[in-house]
Order: sequence, then structure tokens, then C-alpha cells
Amino acid sequence: MDPRFPFIGPPGLTERPREVFRHLVEAFLASGEPVGSRTLSQRLPLALSPASIRNVMADLESMGLLYAPHTSAGRAPTEKGLRLFVDGLLEIGELAPDERVAIEARMSGSGRHLEDVLTQATQSLAGLSRCAGLMVTTKQDSAFKHVEFVGVAPGKALVIMVTEDGQVENRVIDTPPGLPVSALVEAGNYLGARLRGRTLDTARAEILAELDGEKLELDVLTAKVVAEGLATLAGPEKLLIVRGASNLLDNQADLERIRTLFDDIERKGDLIRLLELAREGDGVRIFIGSENRLFSLSGSSIVAAPYANAAGKIVGVIGVLGPTRLNYGRIIPMVDHTAKVIGRLLA
Repeated sequence: MDPRFPFIGPPGLTERPREVFRHLVEAFLASGEPVGSRTLSQRLPLALSPASIRNVMADLESMGLLYAPHTSAGRAPTEKGLRLFVDGLLEIGELAPDERVAIEARMSGSGRHLEDVLTQATQSLAGLSRCAGLMVTTKQDSAFKHVEFVGVAPGKALVIMVTEDGQVENRVIDTPPGLPVSALVEAGNYLGARLRGRTLDTARAEILAELDGEKLELDVLTAKVVAEGLATLAGPEKLLIVRGASNLLDNQADLERIRTLFDDIERKGDLIRLLELAREGDGVRIFIGSENRLFSLSGSSIVAAPYANAAGKIVGVIGVLGPTRLNYGRIIPMVDHTAKVIGRLLA
């Protein structure tokens, strides 16, 4: 908790119940199990009997901060309680030196493409947190070296794109029925000649003008392939990288929630929009459970931080997705450090 910003809790959360609440949440985040009065009596610095602790826990439950997951005497924090803990009572630790080294080592290396570095950063977060690593980044607009169309099935062709910095990307497009192989070759030659050494942004308007004009020396079918290929090259502006999703199987005991969580991840557009919210402020943002519509059923949390390019412009977000009982005190500095390392690399 930052001493510059005094903790303000709900009425009735005086020093004694606050300490009971804090220790209960810390024990719950460490074990993932409901915490009973006997366990708390061994953790608390206060001299309270289990009976007194049970009374305090009952008061905390009436405030909506705790609940009983099942018939046991133990209690767990509600999402409201977790938010109160994260915002006001959480003591954020320092990133362990070996974790700091692991993050930086995995992202370093000369001659590597930016997308590879970002993927490694996401993989590193997934491995260290034992959760899923997430990243949303702005796609890099690199100059093209080669464009080729290859027929793969009736009505389908593979677009092979190679950039001057060595990145290779393949995408499948729809082609007109009865398209001859020669049309694919001609379409590749046409786009390759106009894109070679140029980015899509600088060449796209010129190519579109040619496609709309009367000077184009392509037949109708080939022109359609060029237009489809051009739209595919543009692609989405945002790229979502997910690594370590299988780690979530270790963190969720409820199989139905696991299925729901994987369905949530598959809705990439919603996930990108959620992560984009982390761009709206400085530092780490935390989204807990049903506070966001996307994870309202799966009971999951996201810890995310934005990163900036050399000009100081925020160009992406990196984070961790896991159960609401995340080890927030450990994962927050982990995400924050990773975002800062990416920023240094981009600079």
C-alpha cells in the first residue's frame, strides 16, 4: 500500500477487521482454499481467539467482502473484497532477481524480429506466472520484398508475403471460380512489382487507383485476386498474441469454468478491446472477474500494462490472464517490468 494514499474502506472496516481481512485474503491467494478462523489465529499478530475471529469474519461477510464457498467454516474474498484488497491493502513485492534476468534474457538477442521478441515476452510472462500471457500490439508496417499467390484448393489461394526484414506471413484468400494458374502468377507479379521496397501504406492508394482506373492491363479475374490480396495484406491493425493458455488448466478446478474461459479467449475481438482499456492510463491496470463483461462467467482476472515506442507513443499492451486468486503482489511488478523492457527495446 502506498503511504501517500491512505486506505479508505467501507464503514466498519476499522483496524482489527482490516487486519483480519488482509491476512485472510493473503492466505486465500496463497492456497486458493477458503480460510478458517483457526488458520487466521496462527497468522494474525493480534491476540484474538478463533471465536473472536469468527465474529469479525461474519461482520466482513455482511459488508459483502467475504463469502462461504461451501459448507465449510472457511471464507474466501468476494470480487468486491478482492478489489478492495488490491486497491488499498496489497503490498507489492520486488521482482526476484532471477525473474528479472529471465525476462530480459528471453527478450534479448541481436538480429531478431520485433514480433519474435514480443512473442518471447508473452511466453516468458506465461512461464513465470503459470498463467496465460497476453499481448496486443500494433502490426508493424514493413517494406515488402516478395508477394506470391499459390493455389491450394478450388476457390482458395495462399498469399505468401516476405518483408525486407525477413518476416514471412501466409494467409489464405478466396479466388473466383475457374481461375487459371496463370492469373495467380500475374497477380503476384503485379503486386510484387508495386510493393517491392515499399510499405503497404505508401503503395496502397496508388494500387487502388490503378484498379479503379481504365489503364489497368489485368483481366477481370486477375484484378479480383489483386483486390482480395490487397485487402488481406492490410489485415487487422491489432495483433493478439496468447501464450501459455494450457497453464489455466492447472489453476482452475471447475471444468465448466475452464471451458467458458477458453471460449472467452477465442473471442479475440472482445479480448483486444478489453486489453486496449489498459492503454488509457499509466502503469498497471487490473480487471477482476465480473468487473468486465468478457470474464463475467469464468471468474478470471487480467493484470496488464501498456508499453510505448521510441517516440513515447503507446503502441501495445502486455499482461497476464489467470484466476481471480492470482498472486497479485508478485505478478503486478512482473508485468510492469516486462512492459518497461519492451519500451527500452523499442527505443
